[in-house]
This record gives sequence, C-alpha cells and structure tokens, in this order.
Amino acid sequence: MSKVTKVWVFAEKNTALAQLCAGGRQLGEEVSALVLGTKEEAEKAVSYGADKVYWLGSSKQDKMLEDYTATICELLKKESPNLLMMQASKRGKHVAGRLAANIGTSVIVDAAGIEIAGGMIQVKHMVYGGAAFRVERALGKTTITTVGPGLFNALPEDNSRQGSVVEVDFVEPAGSVKCLERKSKKGAEVNLSAAKRVVGIGRGIASQEDIKIVEEFAGLIGAEVGCSRPIAEGVNWMPKERYIGVSGAMLKPEVYIAIGISGQVQHMVGVNQAKVIIAVNKDKGAPIFQHTDYGIIGDLYKVLPALKELIKTNNEN
Repeated sequence: MSKVTKVWVFAEKNTALAQLCAGGRQLGEEVSALVLGTKEEAEKAVSYGADKVYWLGSSKQDKMLEDYTATICELLKKESPNLLMMQASKRGKHVAGRLAANIGTSVIVDAAGIEIAGGMIQVKHMVYGGAAFRVERALGKTTITTVGPGLFNALPEDNSRQGSVVEVDFVEPAGSVKCLERKSKKGAEVNLSAAKRVVGIGRGIASQEDIKIVEEFAGLIGAEVGCSRPIAEGVNWMPKERYIGVSGAMLKPEVYIAIGISGQVQHMVGVNQAKVIIAVNKDKGAPIFQHTDYGIIGDLYKVLPALKELIKTNNEN
C-alpha cells in the first residue's frame, strides 16, 4: 500500500494514541503525535511509533481541551499534514469539527478503514445506522478523521526508538470556557476492543440480577462481558463502556458469544470482525443466526448452566 508524506495523530488517552501511531506508520512516511500532558507522556509517544512529537504542554486545571484548538490550527496551517487522525471521543469529535472549520476542510467521522489510492486518502465509514459503508475523500489539503478503538493494533512499545519532541507555544483562543471544577465520573475500567474473548448480553436477559449468571460463565472461559445498546442505554443495567455496536465498542476478538441478542445490524457491525461468533437464542428466526458460525437454539437459562457444568467437568479432567 502506498503512503502519504505526513500523518498526524491526536488522542486523549495513551491507549488510543498508541493505536493511532501504529496506524500512522501504516499510512505515512512520517508520523507526528500531538500530545497534551507531561513531558514524559510526550516522550512516550516516540516509543509508540511517532517520529516527531508536538508537545502542547501539560494539561492545566483552568484550560479545556477545546482551548488548544487555536494552537493546533496554527500547526496545521504551518505544516500541512496529509492526514490527521483523532480519537473518536466526544471531545475529540468536537475539536475535530472546530479544526476542520478553521482550516477549510471536512471531518470524516468514525473511520472503519483508511487507505491511500492514487495518492489520495480514502476513508470508509458506516452510514444508515451501520447498514452500509461509504468511501469518502476530504476536499481540503488535510484530511481529518476520527478513529475508534480497534481499527489499528498498537505496536509493542520500543524505548530504543529515536524521535524528536518539539515544545509548542500556546496560542490564546479568541474565546474560551473557564473550567471551575472537575469531578470524576465513575465508569467501567474495560477495554473490550482488546479482549480476546467477549460474551455479549441482550434483551433476552430477564433482570439485572441475572447478569451474574453470564459473568460467572464469562469468568470460566476468560472472557469480558459486553452488551447490546438497550442494556446499556435503555434499562441502564450495564455501563456504556460495555456497549457493543455502531456507536459503541468495535470488537476484534477470537471468539464472540452472543447471549439473548437478536442480532440487529447496529449491534452486528460491532462484532463482524470476530474470528468466531457463537449465539444462544430461543428464537430460531433471530437475525443473529445469519451471522454465526455456531448457534444454539434454546433458553439461555437452561443453556448457560449446562455449558458451565460442561466446562467445569472438562477443567477437572
């Protein structure tokens, strides 16, 4: 695959930055990372795969991420990278839109694939709620796209890598929001995109208490537990970090087991890169059986206990 000259990456979290740096190495001859954090974090980006790091400085209590838009814009106008890949977080998307408006380009959100064809950057992303893919090109000199977890696999950290760290002067924005206070929001510490085995639950689960049955099963096979959107955003039985689907986590596990999930397209786009898909559903006409490698038609409250006993017996033997 051909490459472009300059690829830039920007992410709020180190895990996402490492993945974007790996993607940058696939797509560009030179990879530059924009880092807002400590000097050590900036230097760490080199070990992830960056050739150059633009250190925006340490994150300050009285400044918001959005306040660095003007600073990044000045860099973009001066250096004109071919591609800027940004973490597809809520704030990342917000900043991406502001950057695009300032430099006269467009944002292609939630990239599902990026390739260089004839020297042009083409970005594939889902449309119509995940029912189809569309390939787009930006009209500006710099293509800006947001990238979710799982599109690229991070390279092993290499502390022997050589790269430069450039300290960037802060450009005061024309208008800013003053941060008066920060409060931590309790969330789930889980990275479903990196899990080798995942068990997903859907509306076939009768109550929140019954999730324990699935968690016990997942524990036996060394799997993480995720869910369909109604479980996370409808009845709020699980945190949003565990939601799998078109606007949630995108998985690449070795095995994905769907428990009581009907298999609507919005969910399946999140697991279509799984090597093996297994489903348990009492509805033999459930759409999920059109996508599975193995299917069990049956009541999950009977199937899961039987599977647990079978696993325990095999482990003992």
